Amino acid sequence: MGKSVNVGGCFLVVLLCFLGWLQVGLAQSNAKGIIISWDDMKMDERSARVSSRDDFNGSRVIVVDKNGGADSSTVQGAIDLVPQYNTQRVKIYVLPGIYREKVLVPRTKPYISLIGDQNHVYDTVISWNNKASDADSSGTVLGTYRSASVTIESDYFCATGITFENTVVAEPGGQGMQAVALRVSSKKAFFYKVRVLGAQDSLLDETGTHYFYKCHIQGSIDFIFGRAKSLFQDCVLRSTAKKYGAIAAHHRDSPDEDTGFSFITEFNTQLFERISQTCRTVVFGEYECSGRGKNAGGRVPWLKPLKYEDARPYLGIGFIGGEQWLKL
Repeated sequence: MGKSVNVGGCFLVVLLCFLGWLQVGLAQSNAKGIIISWDDMKMDERSARVSSRDDFNGSRVIVVDKNGGADSSTVQGAIDLVPQYNTQRVKIYVLPGIYREKVLVPRTKPYISLIGDQNHVYDTVISWNNKASDADSSGTVLGTYRSASVTIESDYFCATGITFENTVVAEPGGQGMQAVALRVSSKKAFFYKVRVLGAQDSLLDETGTHYFYKCHIQGSIDFIFGRAKSLFQDCVLRSTAKKYGAIAAHHRDSPDEDTGFSFITEFNTQLFERISQTCRTVVFGEYECSGRGKNAGGRVPWLKPLKYEDARPYLGIGFIGGEQWLKL
C-alpha cells in the first residue's frame, strides 16, 4: 500500500507545482471579455414557460423535461440543439428527474450553462453505469476516460444544481472497475453546488483550469484525479472506502507543469497514496489544520507545512487566475 496520511480537519491540501504558462491564455481570454458570472448560473422561471426561450440577460434557454412537453426529454438532446461554435451563452434548464443517459458536451459548443435547482440538487440526476473494462458497440474496451457518465469539453462551461453519477459499485483498486461520473477537459469551467458521485475515479479533472465551489464529491479511491489546475473551495469530500482509499491523485508528469489541486475546506478522512514518481512531481502541503488530524505524527516525510506567505497563492481564485475569467 504505501504510506497513510491522517488529515482529519485539515483546512488546506495543495498538490501543485510552480510556473505560469497559462498566463498568456488567460490574458487573451480577458481581452475578449470572456467571463463566467453568477447570471450565467441563474434561471428566470418565466423563460422556461414562454415560447421565446430568451432569459433575462439575453441568453438562449433550452428546457429539458424527461416527461416530455419541453424542448427535449434528454440532456444530450438539449446539447445537440446548441449550434456548433456558438458565440453566446446558452442555458440548459433541466427539470427534476433521473436522466439515465451518457452525455457529451463537445468542445465545439462553448458557453453552455447546465442548470438545475441549487436548493434541491438531489432531485436532478444524470446517471450512467459504464466502467473501464466495458466495451463499446464496436467491441473496443472503453478504458477509464471513456467510462464517464458525463464528459465536459466545452469551454466556459458552468453547472449548478445537478448530480453527476456513475452507479458502478467497486471495491477500491478493483481491476477494470474505474468508473468516472464526471470528466472535465474544458479550458475554463465553474461548478457550483453540484454533486459528483461514484466509487473508483469519480471525478476526472482532466485538463484546463476549473473552479469547484460548494460541491459534494464522493468516492473510494483516487476519486479526484487528472492533470487540471483546479480550486476546490468549501466542498464536501466524502470517502466511502471502508479500509483503504485516496482522495486525490494528480497526474503531473513533470515538476515544471503549472498544474495541481488546491483544496480549501474542512474534511475528515485519511489519505493513502502509492509512492513512486509522485514524490518527484508533487508538493503536498497543509495549512492551519485542526481537529483530530492536527497531529502530524503519521504524516509522510515529504509533507511541507505551509506558513501563510506560502499558502496565500492557493487560498482563493487567484490560484486559477479567476479574476480574469470569473465575475462572482
